[in-house]
Amino acid sequence: MLLIGIAEFAFGLYENHWTKNERILDIVCFVVPKIVVKPFIAYAGLLLLPTFLPHAKNVFAWVPFWWGFAIIAVGDDLTQYWYHRLHHQLPWLWRFHRTHHSAPYMGMAMASRQNIIYTIFFSQIYLTTTLVYLGLGYPVLFVTGIKALITTGAHSSIKWDKPFYTNKWLKPVGWVLERLISTPATHHAHHADSDDDGVGHYKGNFGNMFFLWDVIFGTGIITRQYPSGYGIKHYKQEEWYAQFLWPIFKSRKEGSELAPNGPMVGDAVPLEKEVINRATNTEGSLKRPPYLTGCTNLKAVNTTIQ
Repeated sequence: MLLIGIAEFAFGLYENHWTKNERILDIVCFVVPKIVVKPFIAYAGLLLLPTFLPHAKNVFAWVPFWWGFAIIAVGDDLTQYWYHRLHHQLPWLWRFHRTHHSAPYMGMAMASRQNIIYTIFFSQIYLTTTLVYLGLGYPVLFVTGIKALITTGAHSSIKWDKPFYTNKWLKPVGWVLERLISTPATHHAHHADSDDDGVGHYKGNFGNMFFLWDVIFGTGIITRQYPSGYGIKHYKQEEWYAQFLWPIFKSRKEGSELAPNGPMVGDAVPLEKEVINRATNTEGSLKRPPYLTGCTNLKAVNTTIQ
């Protein structure tokens, strides 16, 4: 991961977006979960599990390594897919995940850029801790390492997947790759600041290690292109501590989702107006736009969040 970060800086891929506030937020989100939150939860879990499951220690130690790898890879990533997806589809959860989408750039640090509450309730930490106790420690380490490489690569500003779309010899491999795992093209689309260009798809492409979940559940699009802009349109560059520790600490930026009494979804009101303007056809009747399919009224636009 450090090598990817060095390469991103060497090529100037953060451009002028990495302000002091963004830099502090990215570093804090990268360091604190790795050296405090996740180790503490894993340690506490391994201390408590013998009390709740006294006869289950190493009960799965007989499982062959590759079967253990498959069980953990699927269990870990599928639960994260739904955890991630729900934070986009349930408005009251959105602000816990918003920090991950606020940056107007992509980079390896984005993989860890999360609100502390989102990290604490990250289902994978508890699942993998339990599986280690049950005897699948080595497969857990292996899956964790591979997943870190894939998710970091998917968030990286280095478009390493591009040759798979342009080289005729690599295209067959690219076809399989982009449907199996997350790549910069598919995951950058999820971080786009708009879906108007047919490339951005922040209402889908939820997969973390495996893009396969988006293929199975119908939430993915594949364009082999990269968005022209990233982040959220209504971003007010809230203080790093508010983005990291909301709702414990709140933003002083007026109108922010993270401010006291701030809106649950920052773009809900502008979106309603936009829907009225864009959905009215030349005959003056309302025509339901495709991104509101399934909505019964304009209030439902409040669930269409980035």
